[in-house]
Amino acid sequence: MVEVVVGREVTVTFDGKRCVHARNCVLGFPNVFVPNVQGDWIYPDADSVENLLLIGRNCPSGAIRVARNDGSVSSEAAPVVNTLRVRENGPLALEAPILLRGEPQASVRATLCRCGASANKPYCDGSHVAAGFHATGEPAAKESVGLEARNGVVEVSPLPNGPLKIAGNLEVVSGTGRTVNRVTQAFLCRCGQSKNKPYCDGSHKAAGFVAD
Repeated sequence: MVEVVVGREVTVTFDGKRCVHARNCVLGFPNVFVPNVQGDWIYPDADSVENLLLIGRNCPSGAIRVARNDGSVSSEAAPVVNTLRVRENGPLALEAPILLRGEPQASVRATLCRCGASANKPYCDGSHVAAGFHATGEPAAKESVGLEARNGVVEVSPLPNGPLKIAGNLEVVSGTGRTVNRVTQAFLCRCGQSKNKPYCDGSHKAAGFVAD
């Protein structure tokens, strides 16, 4: 369900299917986001425009987007450096202009399932918690050369019953902020079984992984 709340100066869009409950919004700005109540729960006029835009930029999944009503600025400006952050025991957090199956996405942020259990693939829906998924957020660094460009569109192509194919300029970053790889193409595990996470090693075949 997508909710659109129009305030005096900004519009807040919330996509519940994309939310991974990072809680940056409700804990950081409880005056704007008031969960577990009946009726209205998003109040875009309760804080400054600058803070509302910050909320959008800090939403790792892209579930929250914020834009000025005059169209002058939004939380969805393309990053200077495209990154894929490996979350400990959790999803892959992508920040880049995204094409998914050839379609431009509204947000420059997405959390991609890597446990294999999400009901909203390729996006994370938090199922890794109940599934007891364990995977390091500190993968070993790989030898790589500097990219000619560090931004631009990143194409995400889920391969049937297989990995996520990523194409575009991308820095792979550990949970502690280390750049562990630089790629223009990679195949990322999304079955949860690879011994070489976050990369695919073909384990999805023996695991009988099924996904569009």
